[in-house]
Amino acid sequence: MSSFGSPGSGPYTGKPVPPERGSFPLDHDGECKHVMIRYLSCIKKVKGVNDEECRNLAKSYLACRMDRNLMARDEFKNLGFAEEPSPKSATPTATPSSGGGDAASS
Repeated sequence: MSSFGSPGSGPYTGKPVPPERGSFPLDHDGECKHVMIRYLSCIKKVKGVNDEECRNLAKSYLACRMDRNLMARDEFKNLGFAEEPSPKSATPTATPSSGGGDAASS
């Protein structure tokens, strides 16, 4: 059998490898297209720099896909997003015993 027209010098002997995270449906209905367009505009605006605004849009796009079952749900830290510091550590929390001053002022 001739190998005319095939790439390289012989037949392909490698075994196909599936994607690491499996396959996922395409967004044929455009359910997340609005977020994708905003993300692509952001990337164009910052000339491909890894800007925080663009990363937040990418995160929103992935959340949109997960919410609509267009990809498997996963934690954002597994998708390349660092954990955000919790806002609770920045502001002190009020305890119920410290709020007694309001009742005495009435």
